[in-house]
Amino acid sequence: MFKSKYMPTAWGLYLNYFVHGMGAIVISQNMDFLAEQWNTDSVGVASVISMIGIGRLSVLFVSGKLSDMFGRRLFVNLGIVTYMIALVGVLFSPSVGIGIIFGTLFGVANSFLDAGTYPALTESFPEDAARANTALVVFIRVGQLLLPLMISFMVANGIWFGWSFLFAAGLLLISLLYLMKCPFPNDEVDKPKEEVKVEIKEDVSANVKGSSIFSIEGISFMLYGFIGQSTFMIVQQWMHRYGVNVAGMSEISARTLVSYFSAGSIVAVFVTMMLTKKLKPVNIMCIYTFLSVVSTFMIWAFPTPLITTFGAFMVGFAAAGGVLQLGLSVMTEMIPVGKGMITGIFFSLGSIASFVIPLVLAYIEQTDMRNIMLFNTGIAVIGFVLSLIIAARYKAQFSVKA
Repeated sequence: MFKSKYMPTAWGLYLNYFVHGMGAIVISQNMDFLAEQWNTDSVGVASVISMIGIGRLSVLFVSGKLSDMFGRRLFVNLGIVTYMIALVGVLFSPSVGIGIIFGTLFGVANSFLDAGTYPALTESFPEDAARANTALVVFIRVGQLLLPLMISFMVANGIWFGWSFLFAAGLLLISLLYLMKCPFPNDEVDKPKEEVKVEIKEDVSANVKGSSIFSIEGISFMLYGFIGQSTFMIVQQWMHRYGVNVAGMSEISARTLVSYFSAGSIVAVFVTMMLTKKLKPVNIMCIYTFLSVVSTFMIWAFPTPLITTFGAFMVGFAAAGGVLQLGLSVMTEMIPVGKGMITGIFFSLGSIASFVIPLVLAYIEQTDMRNIMLFNTGIAVIGFVLSLIIAARYKAQFSVKA
């Protein structure tokens, strides 16, 4: 896959994100069971799910900076342990109130993992950082594909729903024990501040112009994190209802749209890995964001079952198949500050999108559900413009043909 002495470490990190793919949907997949356990309805369970985003946002930026100071291993381990506590805690919560506490821990755990994992992979595979980070998407999507099949099997055979939570927690325990014996790229660093200074010196020497978080490209990257998250989140959450109410699809056919979306994202990861051997990640960003514009426009303009199905696959390919990870890799290349802090800033904007966009969509739905995809097309257009700005600044900063 990649050539590095840290490849064994990478497999443990990828296993964590396989479980994260399950963890991202395990509460919603068990909504009926948890609603009965907590003596509430779907709204009550949804309030627990919503706290995941709040927990993620609350510590993401800080955890990124601390990861630069105290190392990647610590935050990967914190993420694993917090995730295990969250999984078991939600499962055995006696009420919605207690569930909300552990739901928040889901988000905190995800932030810890991001703060340690993305920089660790970047440092483990400096020549293949974009591909190494993008590969995380495969493991996330595979986890999301397998969990519903597992739960369907459990329901059909009368198996207790809680085993889905315990299975995920068990995999994390295995990963924790495994990673304890694996090396991390900055284990030997005792003075992280000196490491950051050296990194800045090396990066700046390669550039014609310096760059900062609040430069044009820095702001563009932050907005890109918001836009990128919004584009695929809209399709992921609304595609089923759009298929039934706008495309005229049956209930069963409409449910498969999310599967096509996931399949597209998995295919994109492998395509991206091949493309990064010949094209710069910043150029691939431009290509993918343009495909997002075309795909979302097609779904809005021609909402037939065939076009909607193809569009769902293409949005998964273009917007959820690793383009955010590519953006993060380019950002760490262009802006010479701590990689953990960059990770925190980039994904914080995506977390904000998870709060803002649902509120906007709730208003749009009251007018015409088809306008949801028109709105998504507009979001994708902004993302494409941002990618062009980033590409232009990349060319100017490095004085090479991007």
